[in-house]
Amino acid sequence: MAKKVLKFGGTSVGSIERILHVAKIIQKEHNENNQIIVVVSAMSGKTNELLAHSKSISNKFSKRELDVLLASGEQVTSALLAGALIELGIKSKSWLNFQIPILTEGEHSNARIINMNVSNINKFLSEKGIAIIPGFQGISKNGDVTTIGRGGSDATAVAVSKIFEADTCEIYTDVDGVFSTDPNKIPVAKKIDKISYNEMLELSSLGAKVMQPSAVQTAMMYNIPLEVKSTFTNRDGTKIFDQENLDYTKSVTGVAYSKDDAKVTLTNVQDKPGVAASIFEPLSKNQINVDMVIQNISVDQKTTDITFTVKRDDLLKTIETIENNKKIQYKSLTHNDKVSKISIVGAGMVSTPGVTYRMFKGLAEEKINILAISTSEIKLSVIINEKDTLLAVRKLHTIFDLD
Repeated sequence: MAKKVLKFGGTSVGSIERILHVAKIIQKEHNENNQIIVVVSAMSGKTNELLAHSKSISNKFSKRELDVLLASGEQVTSALLAGALIELGIKSKSWLNFQIPILTEGEHSNARIINMNVSNINKFLSEKGIAIIPGFQGISKNGDVTTIGRGGSDATAVAVSKIFEADTCEIYTDVDGVFSTDPNKIPVAKKIDKISYNEMLELSSLGAKVMQPSAVQTAMMYNIPLEVKSTFTNRDGTKIFDQENLDYTKSVTGVAYSKDDAKVTLTNVQDKPGVAASIFEPLSKNQINVDMVIQNISVDQKTTDITFTVKRDDLLKTIETIENNKKIQYKSLTHNDKVSKISIVGAGMVSTPGVTYRMFKGLAEEKINILAISTSEIKLSVIINEKDTLLAVRKLHTIFDLD
């Protein structure tokens, strides 16, 4: 007998028919005498629908009330799934965030789970009951409903796995697992059977939509075995665990891309200590995350150009922040929001020489210009023009033997 956490995403529970199908999956696990805690997302499209309702009332809708509104989506799914299991003759119960409770800290719409009361649910599990928990939400010390960001049901599932000491956490979605790149855009993409926490964290942070990055990070911290698998097939999924348990035969595991970035360049900035800090401090205070940073070599030893990237949604706020910053002097500010970030990820890159050369050579062969570069031990990212995105992904997928 194992204790399992099963998380079902929005597409998995996107209709009554799909909820009934999910109930059959849970029934199979229950018949194998496993203790089951289920975490669910809202039905696909429901969160966007609720957001649209809030915006129809006000573009400055109260964050507190927005959390109350958005949390209702997962609560609906929880009740429907519990009802479906009861109809199958299985003892089941949906638990709202305040009934457990799921305790959080932090701001509305971006809270963090810090603890849960395990006694009542553990008692229910010991009675062969199946507990259904709404993902994405919790309750603050003040008793307010909080949400933990889009994709937060993954974070809920991993937190539940940690606190309830589950043997495994299975993430059910509409694809067979984690792929070498987006299979909807690159049909030759292959499912990855095993991947390390570090690689999965990089891929999810760089544009792969399979798992929320903070959920992967928590799983890595507490060594919680994960498996991403399809709700709609019986195939094995992708197992995610510690890097030491993997044997790398390829330098690159996957290619990710994101169209969420924008590039900003300041020309003729004073080339002296402290100037970069004076540029980026106000951005940090305004909750603007800076990713890549490039500073050109100063020709005259007096001025230089600084280029950096931010999220596209933060571009206008970035420009406004810089223009209001009286501490720095520059000749011009230019920006480009028609860019994309292409990244190769692989723990095998550490021990494989020539990866950077092969990437740059491949892009050059397709006449794709590199606008910015960022590297880490297992990742190499470049900013390119958005129009070249899929051409670059296809080329890199091929030259690193991922087809």
